[in-house]
Amino acid sequence: MPQLGETVTEGTVTKWMKAVGDTVARDEPLFEVSTDKVDSEVPSPAAGVLTEILVPEGDTVEVGVVLAVIADEAGAASAAPAAAPEAPATAPEPAPTPPPAPTPPPAAPATPAPAQTPTPTPAASSGAAEPLVLSPVVRKLLSENSINANEVTGTGVGGRITREDVLKVVDSRHVGAPSPAPSAPAPSSALAPAAAPPSAPAPTAASTAPTSFRSAGEQIVPFSNMRRRTAEHMVRSKSTSPHAFIAYEVDFENVERVRKAWGQKFKTEEGFSLTYLPFIARASVEALRDFPLLNSSVVDDSLVVHADVNLGIAVDLSHEGLIVPVIHRADEVTLRGVARRIRDLADRARNRQLNADDIAGGTFSITNDGPFGTYFTVPIINQPQVAILATDGIARRPVVVTQDDGSESIAIHSTGILGVSWDHRAVDGAYVSSFLARISELLAGRDWSTEL
Repeated sequence: MPQLGETVTEGTVTKWMKAVGDTVARDEPLFEVSTDKVDSEVPSPAAGVLTEILVPEGDTVEVGVVLAVIADEAGAASAAPAAAPEAPATAPEPAPTPPPAPTPPPAAPATPAPAQTPTPTPAASSGAAEPLVLSPVVRKLLSENSINANEVTGTGVGGRITREDVLKVVDSRHVGAPSPAPSAPAPSSALAPAAAPPSAPAPTAASTAPTSFRSAGEQIVPFSNMRRRTAEHMVRSKSTSPHAFIAYEVDFENVERVRKAWGQKFKTEEGFSLTYLPFIARASVEALRDFPLLNSSVVDDSLVVHADVNLGIAVDLSHEGLIVPVIHRADEVTLRGVARRIRDLADRARNRQLNADDIAGGTFSITNDGPFGTYFTVPIINQPQVAILATDGIARRPVVVTQDDGSESIAIHSTGILGVSWDHRAVDGAYVSSFLARISELLAGRDWSTEL
């Protein structure tokens, strides 16, 4: 399993493009993988014959786990016969005689016997090949939730059980738990007749706790793979960095004038509109030159200040999750170039066309809620970075302006809020405030038309 991003620790194999026995060329797409960051095709690292697939579709494994074996033509020929004995190797496992054990218990109300069946059943489940394809992740989920493999309908290749298959069973037990409810009272009444009426507390651990706070019509929506990974990353970020936040009101009137003057020409030439985001991104990159400690990472008790500004731009994936593709060496790109790259990365992110390089190496990030008309956003730091800038809605508002003669008057300008969440281990508030003031100064005073 490749490392697809600095913070990625595991991935889910979503599709194998080759089957066992197929010839594979070097760099030919071999499989698809999904992480909390990206869905990507992974090319074959070598040429040869695919002799073994160790991780089936739908299984999630940690980075570095061996997924498959590719051998040269000679190795594949010798591996083929070696693979044959493995199938019958499962014959001894279905043979264990513990299954007949349930026949003696009828004499005594030893209902614990059925409770023990989940342990041997994975080895003696319906197909002889099934125990061989249960990944460590699936086995762990089955064990933790006391689920018999026979209860799970596999949707993977050849009916194999995937992680999602097990999670569906777990979720179904929490929804109404129709089957556990009747079965739980039965043993409790047999073992403790006096407590038969109150036997309902027996299933409290799994069923009554969640259902007691739900009303009719509510439903449980299991987290998708991306949402689950995003949640893990956000929790990890909050537990890693002492978050602090500062906001700054910015006058965008200078930017607005440039957009009005160049907007139509830009759209004709580039094929998309000139928004506020490229200006904010460009000003942020310039400001980071003056405040480089915000373009860094905390490592142990030191701050690693990065030489290049690799700017991450958060992209919403139709409300299904977020991804942060990166403009590498953004400090070397003009305003027009930044606009092009933001557009390209956003389009490819929404079409699932990003590759591992597109999301790797970010040193500072921007999350852009402005198009939704927000007023005040407090973002969570994108680890292992130390700061993230949030943009909010820009609108026409009355402001106090100073005339050339020093007098003041009321004018209507485009204004908005920019905020920074930062890791308080890295810098203090005065440093971040100065950084935001520098961004404001650049947006309000630079002649941006020279970069268009």
